[in-house]
Amino acid sequence: TLILQEIHNIIRQREKPYKENQENIVFTEDELKKMTYLQAAISESLRLYPPVSFDHKEPKEDDVFPDGTPIKKGARVVYYMYGMARMESLWGKDCCEFRPERWIKDGEFMSESQFKYTVFNAGPRLCVGKKYKIKVVEGHKVTPKINTTLYMKYGLLVTMEPRLNNALIKCGGTFYYRGIWMGGTFGIVTSDPIKIEYMLKTNFKNFPKGTAYKERLYDFLGDGIFNADDELWRIQRRVANSEMHSTRFSQFSMDSIKTLVHDKLLKVLEAKKGGVIDLQDVLLRFTFDNTCAVAFGVDSGCLEVDLPETPFAMAFEKVTFASLMRFFVPRFLWKPMKFFRVGFEKTLHEGVKIVHDFSEKTVKERKMELLYNKKGINGTSRCDLLSRLIIMEQDKQEVFFTDKLLQDFCIIEILILEEIHNILRQRNKLYKENQESIVFTEDELNKMTYLQAAISESLRLYPPVSFDHKQPKEDDVFPDGTQIEKGARVIYCMYAMARMESLWGKDCCEFRPERWIKDGEFMSESQFKYTVFNAGPRLCVGKKFAYMQMKMVVASILLRYTIKVVEGHKVTPKINTTLYMKHGLLVTIEPRPKFLDLC
Repeated sequence: TLILQEIHNIIRQREKPYKENQENIVFTEDELKKMTYLQAAISESLRLYPPVSFDHKEPKEDDVFPDGTPIKKGARVVYYMYGMARMESLWGKDCCEFRPERWIKDGEFMSESQFKYTVFNAGPRLCVGKKYKIKVVEGHKVTPKINTTLYMKYGLLVTMEPRLNNALIKCGGTFYYRGIWMGGTFGIVTSDPIKIEYMLKTNFKNFPKGTAYKERLYDFLGDGIFNADDELWRIQRRVANSEMHSTRFSQFSMDSIKTLVHDKLLKVLEAKKGGVIDLQDVLLRFTFDNTCAVAFGVDSGCLEVDLPETPFAMAFEKVTFASLMRFFVPRFLWKPMKFFRVGFEKTLHEGVKIVHDFSEKTVKERKMELLYNKKGINGTSRCDLLSRLIIMEQDKQEVFFTDKLLQDFCIIEILILEEIHNILRQRNKLYKENQESIVFTEDELNKMTYLQAAISESLRLYPPVSFDHKQPKEDDVFPDGTQIEKGARVIYCMYAMARMESLWGKDCCEFRPERWIKDGEFMSESQFKYTVFNAGPRLCVGKKFAYMQMKMVVASILLRYTIKVVEGHKVTPKINTTLYMKHGLLVTIEPRPKFLDLC
């Protein structure tokens, strides 16, 4: 209601708000920026349900965290964004409540530290890229599902996550672990923002992704930015950051979102009104189409009225799940499985071939097009990220990107934007009551404070990537005195962090967007407490774009539909590289009274 009210107020500010046909209303970039409450609601959703609920690092050398915790070289340090969102010490007693107001102060959106709110990563790896009503069908249960991003699937988090959360709470946010015999894994699991900041910013150079992480994802991601470390990562980061923050790319991405929302997404919802539709499937298709358009400049054709199955999209989903399985199965088991191509390794091999064939074909065709199209080489025709990288190489501005690396970059861009867009899947299930034709301006979206808070709260409770890990290069010691050995794995669990009273207060498990709002302004949390967008140098570069896209989608749908979950449909978490729903989200869509008719 508050989000819709904010949208209506923004529309009233137009010179002729009542002479517009609601079906033709399109929000401008300025209008979207004004949607402060919407941004707060989105941020609150992401805080509670971060698309990436955990991550990990692997120190290069022995180190010590600020609290004195030692960490050995090679250990894994896992930080858990989902759990951080539920810690009273980070977010107050209402940490489990969905309260967009916690992100708002004096009517303005207030960001949190990227090490407390790591939805878009943090530090050097901060993410480069941030008429109807809709009601969930009565009786339908929505529960998380683990993947590389957070989805929903029945049962998994009900048994696993509470144990992890309780263990972290009892141990003060950090505990040591050792894997199965002969598994070769050891390290710590943490939800402590101080340790997370130490890894992602203070001593960033000693906590790369690590060999274990890169080895398991190399077949899929290659040497792309999402899987790279050191100089290889820095070069790609610099180029991506430069392009994604250019005026040209910003305008191109905004135009792409508007086109996709109004020419495809809303048409699909209009065609399905009155019936049952899997909302998660529709939003996944929207995410994939938008990613392909912005990153590659191609139409994947996923978001059509008949909701067709596309080989590339299906293969991509299978590959992410198979890649995740390598983290659960000991190396001495999945290596032989890869050699003989059996089990999930067979699925991975087949899926990777489809994904790589697509990216290879796209790179070759685009290079030929730009080479023989002077208009394209001058950059006045194509503005997608892939074209810009190729143009830079052809103009000798950047000769680093080989065909193989460009292909890897294509796949990585899907994951970067998917991490951002997966946020939509969680919060949109809560706010899917947007409009269809009205195009909000960027200023209007910026004013939607409560929406941003709601989104942030959703991501806090259900981070798409619920945990991550690092592997120190050398022995180290965390700020609290915790020691970590070289080569150990440090796992940080975002899902558990969101459920810790010490971080978010006694209401840490409640969905309360108001926790993100203060004095009417959106209040951001530390990126090391809210690591939905990662933190430190690896903070998501696209965090700004993520919020803008989420707000545009939410605002555009809310104005037109009421969504109801189909009675009896269970929404449960499913394991994959991201967290999403095993059985999708079956909903019915009903028209909402037209706003312009009510004015």
